[in-house]
Amino acid sequence: MASSSNEQDLLPDQTEGFKVGEKKTMDEYNKLDADDEAMQRYKQSLGLGGASKDLSDPNDPRHCIILSLTMESEGRPPVTIDLSANGSETTLKDKPFKIKEGCKFSMTAKFKVQHEILSGLHYVQVVKRKGIRVSKDQEMIGSYAPNTDKQPFYTKKFAEEDAPSGMIARGHYTAISTFVDDDKKRHLEFEWSFDISKDW
Repeated sequence: MASSSNEQDLLPDQTEGFKVGEKKTMDEYNKLDADDEAMQRYKQSLGLGGASKDLSDPNDPRHCIILSLTMESEGRPPVTIDLSANGSETTLKDKPFKIKEGCKFSMTAKFKVQHEILSGLHYVQVVKRKGIRVSKDQEMIGSYAPNTDKQPFYTKKFAEEDAPSGMIARGHYTAISTFVDDDKKRHLEFEWSFDISKDW
């Protein structure tokens, strides 16, 4: 876990003037604009109401479950970090993976939502080298309804990035990543590591 001095680093930057909307239950969303046919069709396209079966596990209180993160880059097979098993993230910082200097890569998150609407999910990542912060990246993932049998999970592909290159950039990096929503609730936080090298 991050120390208290790094707590703010692991939250997404706030947009000036933005206020989080009032939280509503699934039942309140389903009753909202009940007499508006177009709104009902729109809500069904989001997974609200309709004939789809909600896949929420009554024995699991989590609202967002991150299943995996996958790194894709030309010239190598995708690398997937399986986060589905409870506690699987605890060993990631001890198993660095290799990124070729200067390559283009993208990350894809696979996750599921249960029990209630998930509003404004973000991915925030702070990268350090030798204890010094070298970058903070964030990606808006979006807002999602609980998963149903018609949509058992969600995926979000992040913007493509360029790995640093050159002799100075090569070496070992550590990162702390968090998935946090508009209410600043952290759904998953984990440390991991990677090495920038000349070749795969």
